[in-house]
Amino acid sequence: MKVFPLEAIEKAGIDELRALQLKRLKSTLHHAYANSPVYRRKFDAAGVHPDDCTTLADLRKFPFTTKADLRDAYPFGMFAVPREECVRIHASSGTTGKPTVVGYTRNDVETWATVMARSIRAAGARPGEMVHVSYGYGLFTGGLGAHYGAEKLGLTVVPFGGGQTERQVQLIHDFRPQIIMVTPSYMLAIADEFERQGLDPRESSLRLGIFGAEPWTNDMRASIQQRMGIEAVDIYGLSEVMGPGVANECVETKDGPTIWEDHFYPEIVNPETGQPVADGEFGELVFTSLTKEALPIVRYRTRDLTRLLPGTARTMRRMEKITGRSDDMMIVRGVNVFPTQIEELILKQPQLAPHYQCILTREGPLDCLTVAVEAGAGRSHDHGEVQGAAERLAHEIKAYIGTSARIELRPAGAIERSMGKAKRVVDQRKM
Repeated sequence: MKVFPLEAIEKAGIDELRALQLKRLKSTLHHAYANSPVYRRKFDAAGVHPDDCTTLADLRKFPFTTKADLRDAYPFGMFAVPREECVRIHASSGTTGKPTVVGYTRNDVETWATVMARSIRAAGARPGEMVHVSYGYGLFTGGLGAHYGAEKLGLTVVPFGGGQTERQVQLIHDFRPQIIMVTPSYMLAIADEFERQGLDPRESSLRLGIFGAEPWTNDMRASIQQRMGIEAVDIYGLSEVMGPGVANECVETKDGPTIWEDHFYPEIVNPETGQPVADGEFGELVFTSLTKEALPIVRYRTRDLTRLLPGTARTMRRMEKITGRSDDMMIVRGVNVFPTQIEELILKQPQLAPHYQCILTREGPLDCLTVAVEAGAGRSHDHGEVQGAAERLAHEIKAYIGTSARIELRPAGAIERSMGKAKRVVDQRKM
């Protein structure tokens, strides 16, 4: 089988990488200032000019970009090229307001395909293998990002998209792909469907899953690997910065996604003060694009919480696996709670299934957390063992997270299955 070689920059020395980053950063800042009215106003208001950037550390002088900036510039006000030069438009769902719109020139699409091919290669895929793509196609960046990168790598692509779970399993069984790209929560739904059809998921042709688009824990990784008999590797991205393929785990280490630093410059900042923190310290991930033409992005606050770590399988830095976002955090009676903390504790109870929702309500002046969780496969939600597991879960949430939670047991299949990103938090306090 043909081996897809590493690009030279993946093995380059730190000095060479930093020199390339600085050259590209200067170019990006000048491009944004000269061609994006939004960035010109932001830079002028902050009293900075692209010429003020002479080292990578100077980036901290420049203002942040937030989701609100993109929404205020809806639809094309952030673009730094004429809309006619864009060959692709993507957008967020816009469920909490106007969608964020991103554009791509032909060169942007080629860059995206390149970092996606690099990501899929790092995950362990090889040219000639078949990949079943279950990320959604359309305005969501997941499906087409995976598709273009897989084709560039030389894979055979099955462009299924989300939904029709019964047919997904049928085609995986019939076509025998080696790789699947999907959200981890929807992988669980696919595993359930295998079992519903009387098929052993571990006996499928799949050997590798590339999972992203939502936070997921290492406990979830272990659960998927055991249940499906595959390697489970993390991919990271977001549409405002490019789409999937900003970072990807290397299968030989599986120690957090390697950031493709020749295209995306990372920072970690204190989420409250916005001040940069040193590598290794926990905080909010911020990205600056280094090669984008249509929509250069400068110091974009992702709201993802992580820390930067030294490179291992590649020269470039890694980031710790994303298991929480500042905008997913629940505050329950003064305690900060992330859905992934709940997930970790659920996965320790084999009588429970990893399908859950956190429901927030208010009783008088007090916030209340209810965790709705399903009984494990083949178990009744009113069985004594399952109820005992629910009691242990409530105890561990109190002991390890520090807040009380009611556990609402539901029958298998009762919690809505997501065809894309799972909705883990239902906040009824605002209803």
